[in-house]
Amino acid sequence: MIRARHARQARRVALAALALAPLFVFAHSGSAPQTDWDTVARIREEGLQRSQVMDIVGYMTDVIGPRLTLSEGMKRGHAWAKEQFVKHDLENVALEPFMDYGVPWDNEYTSIHMIEPAAQMMVGFPLAHTPGTKGKLTVPAVIADVQTKAELAKLKGKLKGAAVLMTPPLAIDPYAIHAPINRYTDEDLKRLEETVLPAHRPSPPPAAANPDLAKPEEKLAFFKAEGALLVFQCPGGRIGAVTGFSRPGTKEDKWSYEATMASLPILSITPEHYNRMYRILRRGVPVKVEVEVRNRVGRQREMAHNLVGEIPGSDLADEVVIIGAHFDTWHASPSPSDNGASCAVALEAARILKAVGAKPRRTIRVAWWGGEEQGLYGSGEYVKKHFGDPGDPKIGKKPGYDKFSAYFNMDYGAGAFRGIYLQGNERARRVIAAWMAPFRDMGCWAISNQSVGSTDHVSFDRVGLPGFQFIQDRIPGTAGHTNLDFLDTIQPQDLVKNAVIMAAFAWHAATADELVPRKELR
Repeated sequence: MIRARHARQARRVALAALALAPLFVFAHSGSAPQTDWDTVARIREEGLQRSQVMDIVGYMTDVIGPRLTLSEGMKRGHAWAKEQFVKHDLENVALEPFMDYGVPWDNEYTSIHMIEPAAQMMVGFPLAHTPGTKGKLTVPAVIADVQTKAELAKLKGKLKGAAVLMTPPLAIDPYAIHAPINRYTDEDLKRLEETVLPAHRPSPPPAAANPDLAKPEEKLAFFKAEGALLVFQCPGGRIGAVTGFSRPGTKEDKWSYEATMASLPILSITPEHYNRMYRILRRGVPVKVEVEVRNRVGRQREMAHNLVGEIPGSDLADEVVIIGAHFDTWHASPSPSDNGASCAVALEAARILKAVGAKPRRTIRVAWWGGEEQGLYGSGEYVKKHFGDPGDPKIGKKPGYDKFSAYFNMDYGAGAFRGIYLQGNERARRVIAAWMAPFRDMGCWAISNQSVGSTDHVSFDRVGLPGFQFIQDRIPGTAGHTNLDFLDTIQPQDLVKNAVIMAAFAWHAATADELVPRKELR
């Protein structure tokens, strides 16, 4: 019996060795990319057993709250975040200014009620960079969801002293009220891997502007000239969700005090409340609302900032790997899914590396970007300043350009990492595959050649530097840009695993013999 048991054990060991043999050959054969299994094991142990990621994102979102760029919330957040970077032993911690971003704006108080024909509290919030109401207003509501300049003209003399309903009612999908957790299946991930898309898809020519259509800025100017006192809108979102951004025209006037104060107050309302007002008015029954909004608007323009900190490298310290996410949010909720959880994952990844005593060859930099929500401004300006842009003769390549290895970004909600998008960089496939190999048991294995956008890795990719966004599950917490993005919908196990994976990617990129391969810049 004992000999038989030993024989079975010997066969199991031999089979295990055969199963692992390709991995070790892959890891150590000649010029093949290397997988540091020993360090990955220590990263997994630290990150899975002693994670601090939920403590980081919990304080950030519950205590600090929303972090609109230049707001008081962002300033509190930066002060706290600097302390966290130092607490976790990052070096060269700094708030780096990146551009004149306009004047600060904060919402301090919002109260919205329908008081006739029936009383109802309504859920909504003001758009950023709009003024308050100068006290409590009790005013009639008027439908004005017109599209053309001719339709605007028909409203002359009908808006004085009114609250204007600027958009049409929103059709609500009753099946979208409760969003389920929809994780990628293996079949979904295989389709992502198999879908071959060109890295540079030509953009269709812009459609010719219709001169008869009234722009949002033109509508607002008309409403104000006609004596309207405030504007309601409902741009989208499922039932219970309020979607809202900035006042139209903010990019053109660069978030100025004068333009903000010249605007009407604009409030975004949850669809079921907006639609109710609209239906009542369509019946010919008057609607009266009571609204009070207090917004604090700064008078002096200020610089916006990115927050950075480092784990210094050794023999290749002048070469850089960056992990990061955007720290700024919109103002309706604390926004863990867009994008506080991602910032927490990047900092937790650095904490893990420090905890296991990792000594990278290249410098690993953690970056929490500002101004992403308005157009990738923080990461874009950072890239131009530190690395340059060889496609722009006015900027050119900076010394850091040829010493940059890779940027790894998280910003598609707070769902688990399931793979990575190559951004068309097929030359990086081998190293990405090697570094992802230890995480198949976590469900992270897909490599898609697709190029995805709308977040900070694009700032690196568009100048020819390797910038990658992870493929992520979509979970209910992915409610960014709404009033529903709170810590309660985050899945902690997803963030714990993500931090482990991001730490391992940063470590491999920082210790590899070569920089991450780049695609041809066109």
